[in-house]
Amino acid sequence: MNERVIVALDTRSAPNALELVDRIGARCSFYKVGLELYTAEGPAVVQSLRDLGKNVFLDVKLHDIPNTVAGATARAGEMGVTFLTVHAMGGLDMLRAASAAAPPSLTLLGVTVLTSLDEAGLEALFGRRVEDAGGEADRLACMVRQAGLRGAVCSAAEAARVRRTMGPGSSIVTPGIRLAGEAVHDQRRVRTAAQAFRDGATHVVVGRSVTAARDPAAAFARIVTDAESAR
Repeated sequence: MNERVIVALDTRSAPNALELVDRIGARCSFYKVGLELYTAEGPAVVQSLRDLGKNVFLDVKLHDIPNTVAGATARAGEMGVTFLTVHAMGGLDMLRAASAAAPPSLTLLGVTVLTSLDEAGLEALFGRRVEDAGGEADRLACMVRQAGLRGAVCSAAEAARVRRTMGPGSSIVTPGIRLAGEAVHDQRRVRTAAQAFRDGATHVVVGRSVTAARDPAAAFARIVTDAESAR
């Protein structure tokens, strides 16, 4: 069983998600529930995964006023999720409120720069010149650490930099993971699992490379083999 490779269940319904879990098999113990699936199915899909003995990464990127985010964080903790994302761009007060509301069993991850954004996208967002997406990720990681969160989400391209900023013992989760030679689709800053782990990631998130494969169990095994080559 592997707990460091997280499979993203980016599906439209719980039946589709649970079918994928069955096809991937017992070797995978950690699944990500994102906005589309959670909007469609709500806490019930989280409970279904928990009933199967799976760890759940609830990736909803909370971004609202501090009181609202604190309440949502507390509710996520009650559901028994292992990881929960909050968006670092919500600001220091919001991050601190979330941190204060999180039970010890819940690891809050501050999302830095989305893997779909590059320097040009950040320039359009911020209205200023951005020479290095990694610098922006690192700046937001500093805020995440200052707020007391125990982890961060960044692209694997920034994993080494964010690891130094967050320090030892923190969780560094990197999406945008592909096998060598695969298409990158709508993501810009992608890496292989081995590259991510060598640069300091504790967990990687893989989606279509596994879920869209003809044999998801075999595809997951290939990702794990790649990840283990980083040791």
